[in-house]
Amino acid sequence: MKIKLARLKPAFWGHKDHASSLRKDALNFKALWYRTVFFTSIAAVVPLLFLATIDYNVTKRAAESEIMLRTGRLVSNTRRTISFFLEERKAALDFIAHDYSLEDLRDHRQLASLLAHLKATFGGFSDLGIIDMAGDQIAYWGPFGLEGKNYGIQPWFRNVVEQGYYISDIFLGYRKVPHLVIAVKKPLPDNRFYIIRAAIDTDRFCRILAQMKVEGNGDVFLVNREGILQTPSRFHGDIMGRLDLEIPPQAPATRVYQCRNARGRPLIIGYRYIAGTPLILMVIKEKQRLMSPWHQTKSRIIWFLGFSVFVILLVVTSSATYLVSRLYEADKQRLASLQQMQYANKMASIGRLAAGIAHEINNPLAIIAEKAGLIKDLFQIRGQYQNDRRLLSLADSIMNSVSRCATITRRLLRFARNDDSRPEPAAVGQVVEEVLGFLNKEAQYRGLDIEVDIPDQLPPIVTFRSRLQQILLNIINNAFAAVPDCGTIVIKARDTGSGNIEIQIRDNGAGIAAENIGRIFEPFFSTKTDRGGTGLGLSITYNLVQELGGSIRVESRVGEGTAFTVSLPKKIDSSGENVKNENLACR
Repeated sequence: MKIKLARLKPAFWGHKDHASSLRKDALNFKALWYRTVFFTSIAAVVPLLFLATIDYNVTKRAAESEIMLRTGRLVSNTRRTISFFLEERKAALDFIAHDYSLEDLRDHRQLASLLAHLKATFGGFSDLGIIDMAGDQIAYWGPFGLEGKNYGIQPWFRNVVEQGYYISDIFLGYRKVPHLVIAVKKPLPDNRFYIIRAAIDTDRFCRILAQMKVEGNGDVFLVNREGILQTPSRFHGDIMGRLDLEIPPQAPATRVYQCRNARGRPLIIGYRYIAGTPLILMVIKEKQRLMSPWHQTKSRIIWFLGFSVFVILLVVTSSATYLVSRLYEADKQRLASLQQMQYANKMASIGRLAAGIAHEINNPLAIIAEKAGLIKDLFQIRGQYQNDRRLLSLADSIMNSVSRCATITRRLLRFARNDDSRPEPAAVGQVVEEVLGFLNKEAQYRGLDIEVDIPDQLPPIVTFRSRLQQILLNIINNAFAAVPDCGTIVIKARDTGSGNIEIQIRDNGAGIAAENIGRIFEPFFSTKTDRGGTGLGLSITYNLVQELGGSIRVESRVGEGTAFTVSLPKKIDSSGENVKNENLACR
């Protein structure tokens, strides 16, 4: 076991550094390892725990908010159903009051016919009665024999006289059967009136609420403002029993809140006072059941967090051991490295010298091409090699590779040369070809279709070549960034006949939004900041076009593509100062 532990112990663990004449500093690698592990673990684990805590609270609040929102929607939808049920029946009584006279309604046959029609059409009606100003029921049709009963002292009678209508809570009354009453006042001449009163059975309410699917072992029921249950409850009592929870305060809209029941279990309660009635709709859910999916997710997150912390500590410890071990080895080799520094400086000087004579590469390339050609000629002269196609193809391959290297070298040197001391003739097609030479590989990789339509007879322009190169490179680079894979870029040039040459670069990319097209030439304005854009490319391009005495305009449509058109004079002043004031057009 001790042998195995010794193998796990890093080499620097028991190291004691003794300063020498060449090493005047001593490193405590063991302490360095402790500090590295500690601070790296803190830097890695603390933000993770902080973000996990924030995510825990945010997701918990989001889950609770979603539960509250769903409960509120259920309460609002159920309230609308119940309100519609009551309003529909109240409207039916209003219609009867306005469409039939008192004499018609006192006719028992007419009253029976109306009740039968209401039952068939609306349902829920159990009887129908006509009550005069004194509160006496002067006409009645129903199963309870209530004709002649006086309601003058009943609170509901006073309410309907004052308000014009009344919807009661559920009560027993004379008939000793749970029901609610809807009454409508019908004014008559000479300040007289009568009341149409109908009893609604509770079965319809019970069926409406029983159809509601309440998640979280929930319960939905009606209660009045005194806490008497108006419909049966799954967990809080039967109809006409007293609710074992506190009646929520009155509110004009749906409210949802949290509380605990007598056993301490958390509840989600949503309620709504039904306007024009003493009824309160309540939806009660068990929060623990509703949050069970979140608790399961929380357990998995905590497990994953613990595993992540373990992996982080393992990686940190392993990395610190590796890095400090490497540092220990590097420290041992520091003296040897000092001796090699002079050699490295010499090599750096040689590298800088090699960079300064890059243009000389073409000379040996020319010699290689010449010798390869000579070898090929010798192969063709000697009969033993004339038919050896393999050797001849190898010689051709050497010559082609040399030619390609020479082309690339000349292109690099010509493109890197920034000799803008005076304007010089430049063929637009050749400059475009030079710029595309640096982008052909990307175009092939992405499957881009680059179409170049530049007439051979297009006259050259006298301008600053390097600035023209940068203008084209910036615009074509933008086109490459805008088009998707397998997109199309079209480059055209034409002689306008008015002393200018127009160069157009058109792509079928995403296009530029109308609100941005007027700002694309502003410095630091970019729509690609999330992809590394600085907002300087088109601004620099705009200034270069001005320096060349030209103009630039852009046309773009979102989803169709963008076209940049650069118009340059065929000949620029040698001073390079013929800059136009108005050379930007966007549409």
